[in-house]
Amino acid sequence: MSVSTVSNVLNGRSRRMRPATRRRVDRAIARLRYRPSRAARQLRTGHARTIALVVPSVANPYWGTLAVHLETAAMRHGYQVVLCNTERDRRRERAYVAGLWQDGIRDIILGSALPSLEHVADFMARGLTVIALGLRPDAGGAAPAASITVDNYRGAVLATRHLLDLGHRRIVFLSDLPRVTSRLERIRGYRETMTGAGLATDTVLVWARGSANGGSDAGGADAGRGAARRLLSRRPRPTAILAGNDLCALGTLAAAREAGISVPAELSVVGFDDIALARVVTPPLTTVRQPAQAIARMAVEQLLRAQDRAAHPESVTLVVRPRLIVRSSTARIVDSNEGGVRSGLTHVPRPSTARGVAVGSGVSAIP
Repeated sequence: MSVSTVSNVLNGRSRRMRPATRRRVDRAIARLRYRPSRAARQLRTGHARTIALVVPSVANPYWGTLAVHLETAAMRHGYQVVLCNTERDRRRERAYVAGLWQDGIRDIILGSALPSLEHVADFMARGLTVIALGLRPDAGGAAPAASITVDNYRGAVLATRHLLDLGHRRIVFLSDLPRVTSRLERIRGYRETMTGAGLATDTVLVWARGSANGGSDAGGADAGRGAARRLLSRRPRPTAILAGNDLCALGTLAAAREAGISVPAELSVVGFDDIALARVVTPPLTTVRQPAQAIARMAVEQLLRAQDRAAHPESVTLVVRPRLIVRSSTARIVDSNEGGVRSGLTHVPRPSTARGVAVGSGVSAIP
């Protein structure tokens, strides 16, 4: 067994190795109880065996869940994960990247979904490997090693069509983070679906407290609650609210409860993300699922692929198709006259289901 063979296994370069050879190396490592020195490896290569996960804020449960899944996937390949919260602030993000680079970290998974990567392009030119989450496929400027994004436009189309199929016509799109790419795509999906049905659109964008780039991921519930209060005092009142993410949707449920408005009997609510709380809130939330575990696994796989730059020099875009999970926060309108809920419009609530109904699935790749 050669030294290079053992080195390939220890450094995660065993994908092309015969399974029998890999098993022999693993048995030898276990028998000798060998543990490589991280400090020595970094001194030799200048490259820490560490992945930095840079996200807006783990105060948003979606990012916390993704961080857990990514750490699990990274550990399978011998990597550790460090976590940075940037609130989508470009200057803060760049400062983190500069510090990570100085510490020898060359692999970053970036989840801010800002319009471009120009604020870290100079580090990318020096060898920083970036896997971007939520970057639009047509984003210009510096190209990441790979971009992984949920089809936010398609997710909003699925959610809007669901509400239209239930008979809703006064549907409001309510969201925080108005400048974030993912929200802009969700708004576009909502607007084009409503326009295609011959209906007027009503988009309410609110600024949560946070960065200059559009607000804080952590403040979405409070922002949704405050905006929903104002929406629900309108006459005529909307019969459905499509929220830009689950935190805004949870804030909407709170506002409806405070106003004495029954969900879904008087108001249907749809979220986006499918965080764990969506399944246990009352009523369980209809939402568009972003598969955090699958995205985390794909991000680590693409990072390992990018390290073999000679074989894979091109940038790759992976688009994850979203799934609509139908639960009990949406219901059918029986009478769709324009009188509104208070003047005779009634709903038939759907029976609650813990697991929900999934609509749409899959992953497509754009070379």
